[in-house]
Amino acid sequence: MIRVLLADDQSLVRAGFRALLDAQPDIEVAAEAADGAEAVRRIGELRPDVVLMDIRMPVLDGLAATRQITDDPGLRDVRVVMLTTFELDEYLFEALRSGASGFLVKDTEPEELLRAVRAVVAGDALLSPGVTRRLISEFATRSKEPAAAGVLGRLTEREREVMALVGMGLSNEEIARRLVVSPLTAKTHVSRTMVKLGARDRAQLVVLAYESGLVRPGWLG
Repeated sequence: MIRVLLADDQSLVRAGFRALLDAQPDIEVAAEAADGAEAVRRIGELRPDVVLMDIRMPVLDGLAATRQITDDPGLRDVRVVMLTTFELDEYLFEALRSGASGFLVKDTEPEELLRAVRAVVAGDALLSPGVTRRLISEFATRSKEPAAAGVLGRLTEREREVMALVGMGLSNEEIARRLVVSPLTAKTHVSRTMVKLGARDRAQLVVLAYESGLVRPGWLG
């Protein structure tokens, strides 16, 4: 059973999400929170699998709450998905750096919300359909200057290649086709790369790919 915590200051939004999620045989809403501080407290108590976190909330906003969650080693397995009204909200770039596993716009289709919850539990990064590469490209142009690439020394040549493809927004299936390997092999390379770099999930791997200079703006065409 996938346990979800809903953090949004609009009770109507929480009610809608709860009705959809609780109707699924493999998902349950463990708790709700109306602000970021309450969310952090409840997450520490309940250790949910996934948090659907609004960016703009009173007391403590979603970004600050996400940083507190991802900085806590005891909450390493908690996946945070940011909720926003806008596809390219300026705060989304900071959300990825803060450790969020991705984001969804609030008017997303119900099927996409359900897929999102299941995807992040499986360790996949999540970006709303149709904006993945555009968001990553925009993130790259706003990113700080590449840090020292020493972190890449932990990786094999193939793992660096796979990390670059993840950074360019490719799925495991697309990586498999690019490298002429099986999807399972591609998934294994991605998983090993995340373990070696201490990345929580695929989204953090994307951030590291840019900040190490492995992938640069303009590569997406």
